[in-house]
Amino acid sequence: QVQLVESGGGLVQAGGSLRLSCAASGQSRYTMGWFRQAPGKEREFVTAISWSTRYADSVKGRFTISRDNAKNTVYLQMNSLKPEDTAVYYCAARTPWTHTTRADEYDYWGQGTQVTVSS
Repeated sequence: QVQLVESGGGLVQAGGSLRLSCAASGQSRYTMGWFRQAPGKEREFVTAISWSTRYADSVKGRFTISRDNAKNTVYLQMNSLKPEDTAVYYCAARTPWTHTTRADEYDYWGQGTQVTVSS
């Protein structure tokens, strides 16, 4: 069983930056991903990291995922934030060492952290 705890969300103006963290219990060799869900919308893939990284087109060049295996923590650095980035951001983990954009292929989820970008 893996527990994921996100932190780092908040309110920021458009063009600003935030860094989200996701601390995982247990072993570190999981594919880690970030998803987000805005009000009235479905949960969508943002980025994932295993032996490589993958990004949604909407965040490429602005967001960066990284991990610190010694701390069992994955980070999401978000720059040049836009109002449309406003959502609850969820950290997710899956055992296979390959990333996927499908939320139903992740085994563990955090509780989510709110990110609000004002215009």
